[in-house]
Amino acid sequence: MHNKYSVAALLLLGGLSSSAAFAQDYSRVQSKSLRDNGTPYMVQFKAAGNAYKLSDAAAVLRQELALSSSDELLSAGTQADELGFVHEKFQQYYKGIKVEHAIYAVHARQGNVESISGQMEKVDNLNVTPSLDAATGLQRAMAFVGAKEYMWQDAREEAGLKQQQANPNATYKPRGELVVMRDETSGQPALAWKFNVYAKAPVSRAYIYVDAHSGRVISQDAIIKHAAATGTFATAYSGTRTMATGTTTGGYYLREATRGLGIETYNCKKGNSYTAATDFIDNDNNWTAAEYNNANFDNVAGDAHFGAQATYDYWKTVHNRNSYNNAGAKIKSYVHFDDQPGGAGYENAYWNGSVMTYGDGASTFKPLTALDVCGHEIGHAVCESTANLTYANESGAMNEGFSDIWGACVEAKAVADYGLTGKSTWDIGEQIMKNGGALRSMSNPNQYGQPDTYKGTYWKATTSSPSNANDQGGVHTNSGVLNYWFYLLSQGGSGTNDIGSAYSVTGLGISNAAKIAYRTESVYLTASSTYAQARTAAISAATDLFGAGSAQVTAVTNAWYAVGVGAASGGGGTTPPPTGVTYCTSKGSNVSYEWIDLVKLGSINRTSGADGGYYNGTASSTSIAAGSSQTINISAGFASTAYTENWRVYIDYNQDGDFSDAGETVVSGSSASSATLSATFTVPSTARSGATRMRVVLSDNAATTSCGSFSYGETEDYTVNISGGAGLTAGAGATVAAQSASLGSNSFEKALTLYPNPAASVVNIVLAGKAPAVSAVVTDLRGARVANVRFENGQLDVANLASGIYLLTVSDGQKTFHERFVKQ
Repeated sequence: MHNKYSVAALLLLGGLSSSAAFAQDYSRVQSKSLRDNGTPYMVQFKAAGNAYKLSDAAAVLRQELALSSSDELLSAGTQADELGFVHEKFQQYYKGIKVEHAIYAVHARQGNVESISGQMEKVDNLNVTPSLDAATGLQRAMAFVGAKEYMWQDAREEAGLKQQQANPNATYKPRGELVVMRDETSGQPALAWKFNVYAKAPVSRAYIYVDAHSGRVISQDAIIKHAAATGTFATAYSGTRTMATGTTTGGYYLREATRGLGIETYNCKKGNSYTAATDFIDNDNNWTAAEYNNANFDNVAGDAHFGAQATYDYWKTVHNRNSYNNAGAKIKSYVHFDDQPGGAGYENAYWNGSVMTYGDGASTFKPLTALDVCGHEIGHAVCESTANLTYANESGAMNEGFSDIWGACVEAKAVADYGLTGKSTWDIGEQIMKNGGALRSMSNPNQYGQPDTYKGTYWKATTSSPSNANDQGGVHTNSGVLNYWFYLLSQGGSGTNDIGSAYSVTGLGISNAAKIAYRTESVYLTASSTYAQARTAAISAATDLFGAGSAQVTAVTNAWYAVGVGAASGGGGTTPPPTGVTYCTSKGSNVSYEWIDLVKLGSINRTSGADGGYYNGTASSTSIAAGSSQTINISAGFASTAYTENWRVYIDYNQDGDFSDAGETVVSGSSASSATLSATFTVPSTARSGATRMRVVLSDNAATTSCGSFSYGETEDYTVNISGGAGLTAGAGATVAAQSASLGSNSFEKALTLYPNPAASVVNIVLAGKAPAVSAVVTDLRGARVANVRFENGQLDVANLASGIYLLTVSDGQKTFHERFVKQ
């Protein structure tokens, strides 16, 4: 007999817990939105007399998130806002190790919890003792970055940092932090060393995550956002502006002391050293064009200084936010930066995690200090201090989109306050282009190759290996979806989008739209949020600000519908499936012991051996009618022993590219039989007509979901054609009404049944089909065979066993079956 499990694994398979868990109180839950891994993204509670109290926040989270004994949520701070909400944030830890980006928040008003939202990871049996040390991890990170020089290797930069921070121990050299981080390739949590790697040549700065066991780089998150169009304001672009300055030897310099901890602007003199940067000094504080509109473009220093002040003023006046971190952080800007001293000019601008940096441009750009670029870059700093959206794929696209939103808002306010001319609110970077045009258009993203519809025209495919080569998974392209959502929310509009949805949005004006966008980003979004989750977050933000059912909530909902995310308000229209839907991968890593050998539904009827962990059967299809009852037949093949297997069948009823919506898990059960199993489910009447995917997953692990790799078992995908649906039904990210289905662990006849269990003296053994059991062997949890038991006539005498948990192996003469029992 083969035994694929270690003793340690056997201890985990029983689902027994040494500590009691809170029972979920579904009567208090109003709605719940789930992530890909099955964990809740947002749970909203009913406004009832039995509401949870903020003082019970930790217990509420443990209950609703079904935390394991290895998980811990520690308070990460509390904030109150002007609407009377208190937001308490909690950081997830697994066996004492911080889980990166796993932040969950409790939102309460008048002491009552109204909702919870955030991100948590399902971490199972992870080895948290690293196999390689931090020094080795840093070597792997540096090899991955591949820079010629790093900031900590420059003695002058190191000395400058020590002086800047008034700390003799300050250094740019990364100190490794051990965290749990999701592997972008496998989608599974891993133990990783986290390093803040700041490269000087070529310039880059990013968090690099190195697997602490394999030494492989599993993720990176750019701190310097390499936007092709970033920068800040200068008098070259905004005319003559009145700005606060400071006095110094020889006259006046670009310092401002009344906004937070100050605003400072420096001259990098076409070099790449912040430490070597100097001040711009004017002897009479009259910074004229004759003096500064020169061959060096020194007038852009005024744009950077004014842009930083205008951006600070926007956040303080409109959102009551004190600088980008809401704690008055100093805003430092460096102009005339060139990453290759003596080079041909630097075509970029960026926020590096602590300061603003502007190049002078070359063939494409003029100096990158325009006002909307300044607002954009400091917007990245706001994001870093709030949602901290990971700079890759959909979350990275929204990171860029929010920065464009703030660039437009800063520019619009400055135009209104100062009467500026030559600016276009809904174009980004229009003043820095040498050949005219703009970098991006928020009112018409398609004009510059961006999508205005989720997964529509110009959408860039996301990737498991984001890098600068693929624009971190299309962050500067796919941001067009958020940009157009904000434009429609502000200005309104109607039309038909790329996926055939006719929409109409009533604009709220840029001020109200900005309030909703800011609350969405600062309160409800988390590091790995998707566009679907941003829709949920924005609706919650609008509800907080303007009330449930308000015109503003309707506008938010319809604007998301217009860009292809979710249903229209009131269900009057819904989003058809996006073209080119990409499904997550699902694959078993080992088919040596079990696999799927039959899937039969209508005209789909496939028998097979092991297919290497995954089989793409989407060329095979069958038709099912909305509202109909369907029976699916499935069976497992086993190499020898029939292990207990967990079956899941998913159908993407709303055709949004995932299986996470309510009702899309159509079969869920377990069995240790190799016989043909059957389960019946009802196709929801709200299912959308057309072809969609059915996924069948067989796994020995009950925690396996529709996405990711798992140890033992197999996944198979097929196509089902739904007919008779309600036309354009539940849209991308929307909830499909769950229909009753005869499924669950009792859907399948168990191959081996033991009763009573727990038992005091005798255990009765029943095999499927009443087949006789010819032998029975008992082992303890160490795997050692137990001798003092007697098996006879289908009964096991356990009277002489010590109390505890045991594993029983039963054979019918051809196959063997396993089950646990408890001796009282």
